[in-house]
Amino acid sequence: MKNVRLYLISDSVGETAQKLISAVSAQFPTIDLSDIQLYPFTNDEESLLEILQDALLDKSIVVTTLVNKDLVKFVEAFAKRTGLQHVDFMTPLISVIEATVGLQAVQEPGAIHRLNQEYFSRVAAMEFAVKYDDGKDPRGFLDADIVLLGVSRTSKTPLSLYMANRGYKVANLPLIPEVALPKEINQIDPQKMIGLTTNSDSLVEIRRSRLASLGLKETTNYTEPSRIDDELAYANQLFQELGINVIDVSKRSIEESSMLIEEFFKNNAYAH
Repeated sequence: MKNVRLYLISDSVGETAQKLISAVSAQFPTIDLSDIQLYPFTNDEESLLEILQDALLDKSIVVTTLVNKDLVKFVEAFAKRTGLQHVDFMTPLISVIEATVGLQAVQEPGAIHRLNQEYFSRVAAMEFAVKYDDGKDPRGFLDADIVLLGVSRTSKTPLSLYMANRGYKVANLPLIPEVALPKEINQIDPQKMIGLTTNSDSLVEIRRSRLASLGLKETTNYTEPSRIDDELAYANQLFQELGINVIDVSKRSIEESSMLIEEFFKNNAYAH
C-alpha cells in the first residue's frame, strides 16, 4: 500500500481537518493516509516556518485549517516559493461567504467547539503537552497520564501532541547520557512510561535533515553515528532498568505508535 505523509497544521486542535482527511481517505482504499503529523495551536510565523521547512524535507502534503489570514498568506507564499504541496481547507469557502454577505469572518480559532466539553478536555491536554514538552518542568511527570522517554528526534513531541488530541495528558523527556535523570522519574509507575527507540541509520538521517533545515552544518557530534549508537544504547539500557514498554518508532507512523501505547494501557488496566 502506497504511503502518503500529511502535515496537518491548525490554529486550534485540528479536528476539522482530521475529519475531512478521514473522508478523503475512504476514497483511496489502496493508499495509506494515516501517516499524519499534527501541529495544533500554531499561531505565529516562527513556529509555522519551522513546520513548513520540515514538511518540505519530508516531501509531505501540508493541510491547513488556519483562520488567521496573515498566517494563511504566509503558508501560501512559502508554498509558491518552494513548491510545497499545500491544501487550505478553510479560506476558499470563507472568502466566498465574505464576498456574498459583505461581512468579514471573525478569525477565531476553535469557535465551532466553544461549548463542547470534550473539546475543552482536549485543549487542556494539549496545553499540558506543550507545557511539559522536552522535560521543561519535571513536576509535570507526576500529573501525566503518559510519560515518553527517548533520545533527540525520536518523535516525542509529535506523539505527545497527537495523543493529547485524543485526551491524554502526555509529558516527555529527552535522554542525554551526560544529563542526570530528574528524581521524579523514580516516582512514576513504570506502566505509565513508554520508551521510544529507533535504529542508528534512521536517526543519523533525521538529525542531518533537521540541521540542514535550520541552515546548520550537517556533520556534528549530534549526527555522528558512534555518538548516536552510544545514546541509543544508553536509552535502551535505561528502559530495561525501568522495566517499561518500548516502541521502535522507525517502523511506525505517529498514529500506529499512539494505537500501540493505548493498547499497552488497556492491557495494563485489564491486568489490574
